[in-house]
Amino acid sequence: MKSSVEPMIHRFKQNGMNIVMDVNSAILHVVDDMTYDVLADYNGTNREAVHNRLDGTYKASELDEDMDEIDELIKQKILFAPMVDNYQLAVSERPIIKALCLNIAHDCNLRCKYCFAGQGGYGQWRMLMSFDVARRAVDFLIAHSGPRKHLEMDFFGGEPLMNWHVVKQTVAYCREQEKKHNKLFKLSLTTNGMLLDKEKVKYLTDNHISLILSLDGRKEMHDAMRPGVHGEGTYDQILKNLQYCVAHRNGEEYYVRGTFTRRNMDTFTDDVLDMIDKGFPAVSMEPVVGNEDEPYAIREEDLPAVKKEYERLANTFIQREAEGKPFFFYHFNMNLWKGPCLPKRLRGCGAGHEYLAVVPNGDIYPCHQFVGRDGYVIGNVYEGLKNMKMMKEFRDNHVLSKPECVDCWAKFFCSGGCHANNESYAGDMHKPYHLTCEIQKKRIECAMMIQAYNKMNKPKVMKQPGLEKMRY
Repeated sequence: MKSSVEPMIHRFKQNGMNIVMDVNSAILHVVDDMTYDVLADYNGTNREAVHNRLDGTYKASELDEDMDEIDELIKQKILFAPMVDNYQLAVSERPIIKALCLNIAHDCNLRCKYCFAGQGGYGQWRMLMSFDVARRAVDFLIAHSGPRKHLEMDFFGGEPLMNWHVVKQTVAYCREQEKKHNKLFKLSLTTNGMLLDKEKVKYLTDNHISLILSLDGRKEMHDAMRPGVHGEGTYDQILKNLQYCVAHRNGEEYYVRGTFTRRNMDTFTDDVLDMIDKGFPAVSMEPVVGNEDEPYAIREEDLPAVKKEYERLANTFIQREAEGKPFFFYHFNMNLWKGPCLPKRLRGCGAGHEYLAVVPNGDIYPCHQFVGRDGYVIGNVYEGLKNMKMMKEFRDNHVLSKPECVDCWAKFFCSGGCHANNESYAGDMHKPYHLTCEIQKKRIECAMMIQAYNKMNKPKVMKQPGLEKMRY
């Protein structure tokens, strides 16, 4: 594990800037060409090697002056910073369950072509969760949350609005139990929007339930991938419902989530802008994940086009902000200074030990993406947790335990990727899936570039630690 704590930097060029990130401190440095070239291999101890490589490009005195400045930053621990001393304690701490995904409906009124949930049934049977199972799931979460006061629950599917009466019963039960046990539930609901009507919108808003609303951008993209049960287009109805919903949120949290596929891998910025211009200023656009033999799936050879499009989206993000029309894009919202705590950075979502999923028959899975997979049932809400060995395996599956992740500059921002996708497409949940890794790293670079750009161009707005300007 020694290499896991070695000081590291990451260099990249974007939007006319030379950007250097210190991996362990997450501090960004915007540097000139010489410093960028020096840091290709200089680590504070190898001046002679730098002179041998660059003396013909820059003056020797200038290189020494530059390395003197770099040495000072190393001394200040804002370049080649060491890992925090207590990282091993963060890795080995005892888990506490803090969140549940409640698969309240294993059925759906859409037939999305890329659906990981088998278009609602998860490859098994279509069924709705009873209130008794939902109630026991709430009790299970409270019982296993230890001293933690703030708990989370997401109503998921399939389409959870197909089981609306149980959603309402469960919300009422959560509010009743949180008073009895000194807990606070943050509730959310993920929906395709087809069944959103005035009554449901009012209830969701009045009960402070956060919403994740699905829309795949432009009409032609959405209807191609998210048809109804008879193959019909669903965009017009969903757009109408979502616009009404957002207009009546009264400040409650929501964002609109889209998926891009091979069909629009080089134009998904247009889909993001279409959603924004349709009245949704808080959006996400995720890359599809699927077997490469599927026509919609993104392939290895598509990565250059996808990365180029992320750069276009990042530049558009900056441009819109300059025009006084800013928007929120989920993957560009990265706080380098006050980001997630170290355990969160090491383990990611907490699937399998802090975050679990409950299905209609009461079975408990590591997360919603493992539902229906053989060998991944951890327990049942009627019988409790059974497979503690699996929970330990998930708890110990962090970036410092994955050989491919240990020396990766992005490890504290991607947390090793999605366990379920790693298992499906890399063949092992302990091994990151290269394709999604590359996309994630590009998104991180774009988010960093935006922060560096803002620091350079809006210093009064960006007065906070975590960004450093150097020799620009």
